[in-house]
Amino acid sequence: MDLSDYKVEGGPPSIFYVPNFISEEDETVLLAKIYQAPKPKWTVLTNRRLQNWGGLPHPRGMIAEKLPPWLKKYVDDIAELNLFNGKLPNHVLVNEYRPGQGIMPHLDGSLFHPTITTINLGSHSIINFYTPLSNVSKEVPDYKQRLRFSLMLEPRSLLVLQDECYNNYLHGIDETTKDVVSESVINSKSAHVTVGQELDRGTRVSLTIRFVPRTTKAPIRIGRN
Repeated sequence: MDLSDYKVEGGPPSIFYVPNFISEEDETVLLAKIYQAPKPKWTVLTNRRLQNWGGLPHPRGMIAEKLPPWLKKYVDDIAELNLFNGKLPNHVLVNEYRPGQGIMPHLDGSLFHPTITTINLGSHSIINFYTPLSNVSKEVPDYKQRLRFSLMLEPRSLLVLQDECYNNYLHGIDETTKDVVSESVINSKSAHVTVGQELDRGTRVSLTIRFVPRTTKAPIRIGRN
């Protein structure tokens, strides 16, 4: 696949959106495997729950763990796109968002190579991108006034964010049960939606596949000796 065929225009460089990156059968298998994971594998947060596969990223280094075969197939598919400067992706973050759940605008930071690849399962979502606080005056009161663009994420699609979009734009998902497609959605055509369209959210599961540069085989000691 030539990823350049899927470049999203109207925003920063290095945004790619691939509809139907996986099949409906793949989606069904992935969701089944995710929900078959033992309960301790889930980390429950206020607005979502998640699973870490491949290890737990940490500033001192991630203790690398072998990915299960049911995930490695898709990690290998991402690896074939050669998005990590010749390195192979080694971490998968699984997030579950139920209707009404989202995530505050944030940057993913320096623990990861500056590339995000996300496979979307279950339900659609709209992800919003904002000017960072350091680039605006203190008089700007809220995120809505700092919104620069949005992306529609369909089930089974792949989203790739790199470089400027990774480093310079906060990204987040509104906590809502219904999305209204606005003019800020710059990939509406390729995502098969129209401005003004209303979409009820279901439960969305995302697989964010990344490369963690700093890994270790030794246990990480947290805190003082």
